[in-house]
Amino acid sequence: MNEFPSSPNEGKALTIETDRGVFARYPIRTHVIRCGESLSEIMRQYVCGKTKPGDLLFVSEKIIAICQNRAFNIDSIRPSPLANLLCRFVYKSPYGIGLGSPWTMELALRDVGLPRMLLAATCSAATKPFGVRGVFYRVAGTKARAIDGPCDCTIPPYNHFAKLAPKKPNKVAGELAQLVGCGVVVIDANDIGVNVLGRSSRDIPAAFCRQVFRDNPLGQGSQSTPLCIVRKIK
Repeated sequence: MNEFPSSPNEGKALTIETDRGVFARYPIRTHVIRCGESLSEIMRQYVCGKTKPGDLLFVSEKIIAICQNRAFNIDSIRPSPLANLLCRFVYKSPYGIGLGSPWTMELALRDVGLPRMLLAATCSAATKPFGVRGVFYRVAGTKARAIDGPCDCTIPPYNHFAKLAPKKPNKVAGELAQLVGCGVVVIDANDIGVNVLGRSSRDIPAAFCRQVFRDNPLGQGSQSTPLCIVRKIK
């Protein structure tokens, strides 16, 4: 059995203190996951046999979406005039394009629906003069927040892709937990925030998941570590 690396990604810490104690976060490096790959095979290759009782496996929502064929080359997406208009209402973060591009907005219109996206744009436009940020995403909801698009820091070929949120993340987390032998959390994290998309059990507190991942130990760029074993050490 090959043990996972015991060193953090550059600029990150291996351990973090939480309300539940001190935890180590062990990032697991993988190959570049391709569209349609088997999540089960990825787990067998990189995780199975490495967990202990009480561990949690955090899985980046991005690789789940990719395995579910929910990532698309932007050349294959034709944004509508409405998508070109609505993306102007979205705050563009330096850590990810989110819905601030016509391609990702087009995906949001298809996946989340026109009424919800129009409501988000209206609320964003109404609050923007007051300097309030993030209203669009709060109204658009979790599925919309998990949509992301091409950015320079992303590993090729996904620097030219847009992706949807994964389907049924709670169900996926439950299936993976049976395979790897510990609790599983589907996480959407970047350097400005953390969203918990799925958990294998409701007994895993979402607030704790956000706390233990608040500094995004998987990194924001080309680390190629979409998996992370979280283990209590103190």
